[in-house]
Parts: sequence; structure tokens; C-alpha cells
Amino acid sequence: MLKFVKGHMESIEGIEIYPMISLLIFFIFFAALFWWVFTAKKEHIKEVSNIPLETENDIQL
Repeated sequence: MLKFVKGHMESIEGIEIYPMISLLIFFIFFAALFWWVFTAKKEHIKEVSNIPLETENDIQL
């Protein structure tokens, strides 16, 4: 099965660009996520982390 897929993929012109694009998207996404984690405000992180612990009576609009 793998030989069939590999042989078919090798016959497509320009197919080698797709793994590079996928790796680039993956890297950019996780680099941006890493950057956001280290630059996020501590107050925002505390507020978001307490959301599962809040009850309807605790929520004030």
C-alpha cells in the first residue's frame, strides 16, 4: 500500500513543496504560541485559570 502511495506521489509535479509548507506552518504556529505564553499578562492568566472554578453566583457582569 505504501509503495503505491509513494509511487503515485513521486509522479506529481511540485509535490515536494507541501511538506515544507506544513513544517513552516507548524513552526510559526508554535513559535507564536510560545511567544504569547511568555508575554501574556499574569492577571489575564489568573483570571482564565479560575474560570472552571467559578459558579454562577460568583460571576458578576
